[in-house]
Amino acid sequence: MEENQILIKAKQWLSDTFDSATQKEIQDIIDHNPEQLADKFYKDMEFGTGGMRGIMGAGTNRINKYTLGRSTQGLSNYLNNQFPNKKIKVVIAYDCRHNSKKFAKLVADVFSANNIKVYLFEDLRPTPELSFAVKHLECDAGIVLTASHNPPEYNGYKVYWTDGGQIVPPEDKGIIAEVNKLDFSEINFNANESLIETIGEKVDTVFIDGCVNNGSLPSLKNRDNLKVVFTSLHGTSIVSIPETLKRAGYTDVHIVEEQREPDGDFPTVKSPNPEEPAALKMATDLADEINADIVIGTDPDCDRLGVAVRNLNGEMTLLNGNQTMAVMTAFLIKKWKNEGKLNGNQFVGSTIVSTELVNKIAESYNVDTKIGLTGFKWIAKMIRDFESIDFIGGGEESFGYMVGDFVRDKDAVTSTLLACEIATIAKQNGSSFYEELLNIYVKHNFYKEHLISIVKKGMDGAQQIQQMLSDMRQNPLTEIDGEKVEFLCDYQSGIKRNLITGTESTMDIPKSNVLIYHTEKGTRVAARPSGTEPKIKFYFSVNTPLDTIGNAQKVENELDEKIQRIIKEIKL
Repeated sequence: MEENQILIKAKQWLSDTFDSATQKEIQDIIDHNPEQLADKFYKDMEFGTGGMRGIMGAGTNRINKYTLGRSTQGLSNYLNNQFPNKKIKVVIAYDCRHNSKKFAKLVADVFSANNIKVYLFEDLRPTPELSFAVKHLECDAGIVLTASHNPPEYNGYKVYWTDGGQIVPPEDKGIIAEVNKLDFSEINFNANESLIETIGEKVDTVFIDGCVNNGSLPSLKNRDNLKVVFTSLHGTSIVSIPETLKRAGYTDVHIVEEQREPDGDFPTVKSPNPEEPAALKMATDLADEINADIVIGTDPDCDRLGVAVRNLNGEMTLLNGNQTMAVMTAFLIKKWKNEGKLNGNQFVGSTIVSTELVNKIAESYNVDTKIGLTGFKWIAKMIRDFESIDFIGGGEESFGYMVGDFVRDKDAVTSTLLACEIATIAKQNGSSFYEELLNIYVKHNFYKEHLISIVKKGMDGAQQIQQMLSDMRQNPLTEIDGEKVEFLCDYQSGIKRNLITGTESTMDIPKSNVLIYHTEKGTRVAARPSGTEPKIKFYFSVNTPLDTIGNAQKVENELDEKIQRIIKEIKL
């Protein structure tokens, strides 16, 4: 968009459609910082296939009263069109971020102005509780105001459907169409307060009971023998996880006090992302101080968790999401088997960029693995699409896991409890969470994954990301670390191409801008733009046999070296 067009677009925000504070902010930028206009107005904040996420502030490419209001008005129109003779109900939750509470009430106002009944949580709550509440309260949709682990200046808006899962086709496209046809002047902000009901403790109790029932083994004793360190990283999990662990019987739980209080500035961490060891350093330091068995930290909206456990040398080691999901999946399937519930009519869920180790584990028990695109909405859709098949659990590499289907999104509350149960049983058996992982490697091969994220901000960054993917499509790799590339899977075209024979086949999966290379020897390299951040992500997966646990460190070092050779080879 040219500079003059951006200025014309910005001046539209000086009209009476917008409040005086917004008009003043835009006028100040026009007068004193016109270079800022481009990023605020070069595009509209897109209501994507799961909602919106972005930097807060005035402008069409920002999270604010008007972009949120427009999305909510569009969703209201869609709901009223879909359910014309029904009393429509929605539930709204929000996290610890700046403005989340104010934005949640704003969203509630717009729904109520459109004659929609609203259940609004009294205070911050975890995202999985919102997913649970949609079904529990028999709502037609749900909203959570969150930007997950993004920096403090971000906020966002995620939309859930009647099953408690995030919106997927055809609902997503229908809602997007309604939002895109709206002008900001068409937003109805005039709340009907009689349609807004505050909720809290009653829903909390049922939700936490569900977490305990799904995440624990009733027969397990001696939970007080496990020493747990937990950090909420200033987020919402503090309202649910300590109580869940307490109800399950864990008494030796130590909370990182400096990170207990919800705080949208996340003052003790550079990033509130449990994928990063630095985010959990306070927790692992406390674990070393008190000789804890396990550390668990969650992101601000409590849908993802990082698990750190002691390795063979007794050092606290942060597992990656693939490792945690492998251990959890193996544990759950074995639990189902021991309970006599495996009959060939079960499945687990995973995603195209997650470890294939999960597939191997499931296959060894004659359990199917269904693979979806990145994002837990696709795992929730699997449950909806295959209602006659039992869902055991599912996860993805980005530190998310879902136990059973009482919640239809990644759920760090139940998963935290499950991790503690696994660690407790292992400890009782003279093993450990880490050794359980190594035993899986001995049985199925040592799988090592690695992720690189390259940040490309702004309009130029978005173009650079698209160019990188375009180059990889037009000039595909034919060899990776001396291994012939056998398959190139292009999820944008839906074509799986055999680069050795030249044959092609169609993949039965929704379209997405993802490329995955598979070599003859099982090495995999994937590339995709982030759906929520200005990044392009590269995923690496390598594997090799492991004969004994004693050789684990040597084999891991070899796999790490292999990954670094590949990274250098493709010039990242």
